[in-house]
Amino acid sequence: MDSESIIKTLYSRLTTQRYTNNTIRAYTSYAQLFLEHMKNHQTLVDIPISEIEAFINTKVDHDKISASYQHSLVGAIKKIYELVKHQKIELDYLYPKRNETKLPNFFSQDEVRNILNACENLKHKAILTTIYSCGLRLSELLNIKITDVKSDSDLLFIRQSKGNKDRVIALPNKLIILLREYYLAYKPKVYLFKGGKAGQYSDRNVQLTLKKIMKKVGILSKGSVHTLRHSIILLLK
Repeated sequence: MDSESIIKTLYSRLTTQRYTNNTIRAYTSYAQLFLEHMKNHQTLVDIPISEIEAFINTKVDHDKISASYQHSLVGAIKKIYELVKHQKIELDYLYPKRNETKLPNFFSQDEVRNILNACENLKHKAILTTIYSCGLRLSELLNIKITDVKSDSDLLFIRQSKGNKDRVIALPNKLIILLREYYLAYKPKVYLFKGGKAGQYSDRNVQLTLKKIMKKVGILSKGSVHTLRHSIILLLK
């Protein structure tokens, strides 16, 4: 079974269907995991449904994957058959039936204030403040282009967010002032937060930056950029 060709075809067809970059990366990653496990089969059609079921059961029982991981893995396998082999296979019974009800972690207002005040680098401060103030996912932040910021009307356009939906966010005045200061200092050309060669800034760099600042200000609890995003959402409720 030529896994590389299958992944390339899957990637191409997901792109044609206008899935977001994050979704495409997730699907191809799950597909690679599945194909690696099934590499002894010559073609996809040779894989019995019972073996797919055994694969999912092993991931659940032995690897202890989460319900969301299980849901995405099953979805990716279905997509392989649908987009590469033009074949629909019935795997819905392998989806988890109970959703996990864990509440997301969040930082307190004092913790957020300490994190943002400890940012000595202007770009880092602008990035973390934007995530917090607008409740953005990391992928949404990194995809922001200069043209998406409408400072004259205090609005930020988020293109093809989760579920391929666009949305508009009102920008707080303090954030607009900070973003103008950042823009004058860094002069980004395409993406608001540019990385190497005017491309997007690295998601890993954002996560590492937050971890370093958390350590600096003495926040010992588990937290991530996703936690920062959820902090404004939960504190407003």
